[in-house]
Amino acid sequence: MHSFFTRLKWRWLAVGVLFVLFGGIYYAASAPADFSSSLVIVARGSTVKEAAQQLGKAHVVRHPFVLEWLLRAGGNGRSVQATTYNFEKPQSVFVIARRLATGDSGLPLVRLTFVEGATAREMAEQIESALPDISAQEFSSVARQYEGYLFPDTYLFELTSTGPAIVKTMRENFDKKIAPLAASIAGSSHSLSDIVTMASLVEKEARTPEDRRIIAGILWKRLELGMPLQVDAVFGYIQNRDTYSPSFADLKIESPYNTYLHPGLPPGPIANPGFDSLEAVLHQTSSDYLYYLTGKDGNMYYAVTYATHLANQRKYLK
Repeated sequence: MHSFFTRLKWRWLAVGVLFVLFGGIYYAASAPADFSSSLVIVARGSTVKEAAQQLGKAHVVRHPFVLEWLLRAGGNGRSVQATTYNFEKPQSVFVIARRLATGDSGLPLVRLTFVEGATAREMAEQIESALPDISAQEFSSVARQYEGYLFPDTYLFELTSTGPAIVKTMRENFDKKIAPLAASIAGSSHSLSDIVTMASLVEKEARTPEDRRIIAGILWKRLELGMPLQVDAVFGYIQNRDTYSPSFADLKIESPYNTYLHPGLPPGPIANPGFDSLEAVLHQTSSDYLYYLTGKDGNMYYAVTYATHLANQRKYLK
């Protein structure tokens, strides 16, 4: 009997210890009593300890050292994801640790769709409209150097995103999207820079996959023959306009992008091409054509000789 009560006493003692232990864990993991909703900016390069202390001072976590221990236990011993975190309601330290480790800011995301052929300038205007903290000038100053490599797609950005962060996301997406073309690029006689530049011209000149391949074949052939490319779409880029039909005076504008004055490809892309245009310049359609135009009806008209091209101009552009 005595042995029975002894075992019972130790069992109740163990239950009590577990109760106290779990109670202590629950208390340490729960939000502080003086929690207040707040935005906490975790700067780039912040250590785990610094981030934990920052959340402690903001009354988001009860015991910063518990958050620090959880992050270290999860393999985030040196740093956390830098961003602005929105803490609207009390959360356990376990949830907060996961958010810091994954960069879950808790802020609403802004959906932006960039169409194929959009320029960095046009993208900048979209971004300024959707993310007022980023000016068009600020984004352009970073993005313009990556013209052609900002993949047109639908993106979700945080309200607190920065221009460089957005450019980085779009550049990484470009690398990801063109991965299926890696073998074709490597087997091509053209550099990636030339391929992207040519694709930007094709993107602006054609609308359908079939026409893109035909025009790509024509433009590559013109390069091989030493002919000027004479692509009208470059003048929209030169004049910083969305669409632009060049006049005879425009054809004489002194610019390295003027493909009427300067033979060869322009010094860089004039827009950000989509996948279809990139694929078209790698798998162009060979033909006898050397000339093309877009008629007023929106259709493409091709010609082998310049005389036929002039006839097409009189017929389809009047």
